[in-house]
Amino acid sequence: MSMSRREFTLTSLAALGAVGALPATGAQADVNRRIVMASRPVGKPSLDNFRLEKTAVPVAGEGEVLLRTRWLSLDPYMRGRMSAARSYAEPMAVDDVMVGGTVSEVVASNNPRFASGELVTAFAGWQDYAVSAGDDLMKVDPRIPRPSYALGVLGMPGLTAYVGLLDIGEPKAGETVVLAASTGAVGSVVGQIAKLKGCRVVGIAGAKEKCAYAVKELGYDACVSHYDEDMAAQLAAACPDGVDVYFENVGGSSWEAVMPLLNNFARVPVCGLIAHYNQTQPLPGPDRMSVLQGLILRRSIKMQGFLVSNYYHRVPDFIADMSGWLAQGRIRYREDVVEGLENAPEAFLGLFSGANFGKLVVKVS
Repeated sequence: MSMSRREFTLTSLAALGAVGALPATGAQADVNRRIVMASRPVGKPSLDNFRLEKTAVPVAGEGEVLLRTRWLSLDPYMRGRMSAARSYAEPMAVDDVMVGGTVSEVVASNNPRFASGELVTAFAGWQDYAVSAGDDLMKVDPRIPRPSYALGVLGMPGLTAYVGLLDIGEPKAGETVVLAASTGAVGSVVGQIAKLKGCRVVGIAGAKEKCAYAVKELGYDACVSHYDEDMAAQLAAACPDGVDVYFENVGGSSWEAVMPLLNNFARVPVCGLIAHYNQTQPLPGPDRMSVLQGLILRRSIKMQGFLVSNYYHRVPDFIADMSGWLAQGRIRYREDVVEGLENAPEAFLGLFSGANFGKLVVKVS
């Protein structure tokens, strides 16, 4: 789920340093807790790469607003921002506040467009307070069932699923759609939209309870666990007519299992590759690039990566459709809520082992 600096928005502790005495939730009026990148990770991140600090609460200047973070989104793309490697966005610097989308409350305003008490989406990062000139803020519609949905199903992950599947995957009724991380923030929306479009949907997940949830709650036709040694055989049996659309956001063994099943004219939107984000060198084994290139050629497969920031023109359609589907009960959405800013690093690390079940958000205050 790739993001640019203009993240789309809508509508344990002792290991982090010497500030272990801070309260679990909330913040004193004169203290701003913030979590910074203490060092760049090499391979998989650890708690040592984060540091919890206390600073003075910033003051809003002319035309600015002071924000207090209520909800913080945790997403895989943040791992890429911690790396110094060239990417679609500037990397974070050591000692920078960790980046992240938030739902924040306006607690003081010198900007006529925003009033104290309003909820807005922002890119305030992993901290209690932030100051904004208002250009990057959007008011949260009070009709949203939960404000945190503006960071998930009605926010960047929802838009990612919507445009990746519909604009690039172009599913047609009767086709087979396969997706990995199929109960996560993006995957769960992809699968349900595909069902709305009349497709056969097969998910790939980890824990058996996630597979059961995908079938019983999200309405998938089948779901296989990537923990099973015979996962590839199970997937082939669940896709007797092959695969027409594969929504790629994992890579690794999921991609290896799907690749031989792709039909002629299959479409592969590439959203993310979380299985590879912590690699420090190419995996050992044979180079299969020629196999992939030959497959793409012989079967006329379209494989396209995308950044959601290139699809902001689709926001009006996305909001109209997704709001309607939610109101009608045709889209279900699950959140994995973590209490307390100080627990954000450990929760973030869990993204890379599948510890979360649903969209991962932190209830900050």
